[in-house]
Amino acid sequence: MLSLAREGLRVARVSLVGAKFSLKNRTEVRLSYCRWKSTHPAAMSANQSESIRHLYDNVIKSAGDKRTYRGLELANGMKVMLVSDPTTDKAAAALDVNIGYMCDPDDVPGLAHFCEHMLFLGTKKYPSENEYNRYLNEHGGASNAFTAAEHTNYYFDVSSQHLEGALDRFAQFFISPLFNEESKDRELNAVDSENEKNLKSDMWRLHQLEKATADQKHPFSKFGTGNKYTLSERPAELNMDVREELLKYHSTYYSANVMALSVLGKEDLDSLSRLVVDKFASVENKNVTVPEFPIHPFQEEHLRLRCDVVPVKDIRTMNVAFPLPDLQPYYRTNPGHYLGHLIGHEGPGSLLSLLKAKGWVNSLVGGQREGGNGFMFFTVNVDLTEEGLGHVYDIVAHIFQYLEMLRQAGHQEWIFNECRDLSALKFRFKDKEIPRNYTSHLAGILQKYPMDHVLVAPYLCEDYEPQLIDNVLSKLTPENVRVAVVAKAFEGATDSEEQWYKTQYKIEPISPDLIQQWSEVETHPDLKLPLLNEFIPTQFEIKPRPEEAPSVPQCIKEDSMCKVWFKQDDAFLLPKACLNFEFINPVAYADPLNCNLAYMFVQLYRDALTEYAYSAELAGVSYALHNTTYGFYLAIGGYDDKQSILLKKVLDKMTSFTIDPKRFTIIKELYTRALENFKAEQPYQHAVYYTTLLLSEVGWTKEELVGSLDEVTIENLQSFMKQLFSHMYMESLLHGNLTQQQALDTVGLVVGSLQDKTKTRPLLASQRVKHREVQLPQGVAHKYERENTVHSTSAIETYYQCGLQSTRDNMLLELLCQILNEPCFNQLRTQEQLGYIVFSGVRRANSVQGLRFIIQSDRQPAYLDERVEVFVQKMESHLQDLSEEEFQKHVSALVVRRLDKPKKLTSETSRHWGEILAQQYNFDRDNVEVAFLKTITKEELMNFYKEHFSWGAPKRRKLSVHVKLAEDAAGESPGAEEQGAETAQQSVETNSPPDIPAPQDITDVTSFKSNLPLHPHLPPYQPHKDPDFVLSQGKAKL
Repeated sequence: MLSLAREGLRVARVSLVGAKFSLKNRTEVRLSYCRWKSTHPAAMSANQSESIRHLYDNVIKSAGDKRTYRGLELANGMKVMLVSDPTTDKAAAALDVNIGYMCDPDDVPGLAHFCEHMLFLGTKKYPSENEYNRYLNEHGGASNAFTAAEHTNYYFDVSSQHLEGALDRFAQFFISPLFNEESKDRELNAVDSENEKNLKSDMWRLHQLEKATADQKHPFSKFGTGNKYTLSERPAELNMDVREELLKYHSTYYSANVMALSVLGKEDLDSLSRLVVDKFASVENKNVTVPEFPIHPFQEEHLRLRCDVVPVKDIRTMNVAFPLPDLQPYYRTNPGHYLGHLIGHEGPGSLLSLLKAKGWVNSLVGGQREGGNGFMFFTVNVDLTEEGLGHVYDIVAHIFQYLEMLRQAGHQEWIFNECRDLSALKFRFKDKEIPRNYTSHLAGILQKYPMDHVLVAPYLCEDYEPQLIDNVLSKLTPENVRVAVVAKAFEGATDSEEQWYKTQYKIEPISPDLIQQWSEVETHPDLKLPLLNEFIPTQFEIKPRPEEAPSVPQCIKEDSMCKVWFKQDDAFLLPKACLNFEFINPVAYADPLNCNLAYMFVQLYRDALTEYAYSAELAGVSYALHNTTYGFYLAIGGYDDKQSILLKKVLDKMTSFTIDPKRFTIIKELYTRALENFKAEQPYQHAVYYTTLLLSEVGWTKEELVGSLDEVTIENLQSFMKQLFSHMYMESLLHGNLTQQQALDTVGLVVGSLQDKTKTRPLLASQRVKHREVQLPQGVAHKYERENTVHSTSAIETYYQCGLQSTRDNMLLELLCQILNEPCFNQLRTQEQLGYIVFSGVRRANSVQGLRFIIQSDRQPAYLDERVEVFVQKMESHLQDLSEEEFQKHVSALVVRRLDKPKKLTSETSRHWGEILAQQYNFDRDNVEVAFLKTITKEELMNFYKEHFSWGAPKRRKLSVHVKLAEDAAGESPGAEEQGAETAQQSVETNSPPDIPAPQDITDVTSFKSNLPLHPHLPPYQPHKDPDFVLSQGKAKL
């Protein structure tokens, strides 16, 4: 996939590691990191030892990190970071090539991205197209890759016992890829489909427009994704052989000396060293020089310009950008971070607070943004209100007023120290990362930082150098500014079109008089430096845990007002906690109007708390508030030391909330646009949405929500809030570094606040009933069609409903999905090239589950549905042909996936919270279900398949949602017959569509649902009443 990650905005909210710091009027705190000392790999052969040029034994890591690290530079120039974690369930690896699409040949845009796709499709040692993915899937793993401006990053994870086999297949990507002609022709469709997916995405369109309005001779301006024209038609016109171009590109740039490898496994460092040398020492070093771009893509002629842009969605944004030199060499000081921290601040006296008070903006993000090796940007992005669109130059003036205030305020070392302190905490108490993501990250930053600083560098800000800050600040001037304004209001008023995404825009110079005015602005009295952050924690004690404390949450309080679950952390041992509360009142979702009012309450509340909560968020203590189908959800997370302060403020504000009329108008308009913008979401997202709408007992359509907006008034919202808080039931989970008594005290604070301030009374038990799922009829297929009026692609979700969840059926369905996952991707995506988005997996909602397929394509939905049916039926022979050894491999792979331990506190909390929301309370579900999984036979799985999925199966229940092209665009897409003939030649064993009755069309959602029964509620889980669990325990004893 192509990535915008390299150009991602770095919002300056974090910075350093250090040994010691002190703050004015605060308790001194000592933080630490450590240098991991490693020794030269033992027991290596002479050849292996000669393959290592340098070994690094001084990798700085967080004091709380129990993993061990070793840096290597191989003789071929490849940089390597090894991570030994004996406790890991998954091994992982990633390789980053320090070359991206900025090195594409001018005549073949997208070649780097195409090369990334092709490396997955066979090597000389492993020529089968799906061998790599098949191996990973059979051993509980997965893979991905992305291409960015200067990086191409490949990564995978796998069962920790099978790292060597995965590495051997992975290494061949960089040694001997095949680039088969047939594979190339097919995979071109995937690249084109990926590009098609992005054509109506404002994020991709705006990014490409920025490049299109920069220096066109600069590699920054290139089109990185590629499509059929750039990778097939145009090369053919130029008599270029694209396969030869791929071979040449790989041969030229895929050199060991520009590669960085990261490997994480349970093996010790010596074993990992031998493994890496064995697999990667033979990658050729071609002595490639990483390109540098000292000339900025924004030259004098590209500055002091305004660009008006027409978006796809009804959005209003403004981007104010300044060119910067590359600040990477100053990563220890990080001057851009200091300025981003201030400009992007959201507390009292901030730029955001002033602009919100004027009614011009809703949000603001500011900070440095990476560009390439030699150049960067500093940007300020704001979300404009309707009134703000008429004041864009006034907003820019206020930005320059804030910058002037910073100049006049002079150097503020205490602010720099505070940034450093916050980041020091973040590094010391950072969560353990997911292996696959961690190795991808490490491989990327190995290209940027010295080996010993790779782990700590993103947090560094250790040397206060005000001159460097002044140097950056001196670049943020009216003479260097570019302004881009995005709004539907510019439709019909543009004069240019971007080449690749067809974005309509207009560029005009900003007048010299205005530039002069901005240069002479005075400071604004409402703009001030931020206050001292009182949320920075000072207490990090891990609370003592009782010896007999349970390993899963326990109910510690239950009455008519609340039910409280608690677990003291026993795994992560960090000074953090997660407090989750669900406040239940059915009035919140009683009708479309109340649904809208609940949303407005939450948004207005969050908006009003922005100034106060921002400092807490910077200090690692945050809150979340969302409306739900049952009421609303509140969560407090982060360092436990100051959580109670934030919680009290949240409760005080919630129970005494008053509506600001000006913000009400603004946020209602923002919400209205969000509802209307749903039509521009991806077609597959529409398919998923309509599937949920058809199957849920209660659900309001976007049209129904829009239809009730006229009744969303301040008066109705005030009345609704009284209703919402009049009666309530709360279910909560408190998990982390806190004692049971602290948990009870916290709940007492919440309940007491509701009862004392809003006189909240308990909700009746009969009012706390969960929604149920529609029961599809057996032996009948249904189809629901909707039009897509924005994108030039269609989509389907095909769903086979299996019924209520149970230990047995959960594992049979998951095992079936485990087995068909790779064949599905290989057949429908790689072979038939139905589209870039091809997904299969379990769908679960309201205690009901089934098998789902999701495809987005330029093909017609009816054809996609046929191809899914063919695949599902082919799976019968695939299952039947599995050997016992292959079957057990899949069982083991699923065991690995299910027993993969959470890597951080929030992940474990989410698992437990899911059980509470579902009212199942099976907190040991993974162990319970895996115990049964290990007893499943191939015969049982075949019977499950024949019962639910075979043509004519007795319990076959199917629903298909087709999101098709609008009538005016349908003619542009090839028909099913044409597609079928083409695909049949490309695909392996392409069967004819099944001879089964046509599906029944759903023309009215309400009528469809009202004529079908509902699945019953699933009672809370009780192990002794679960026959599958009892059976598995009996078999285990045998």
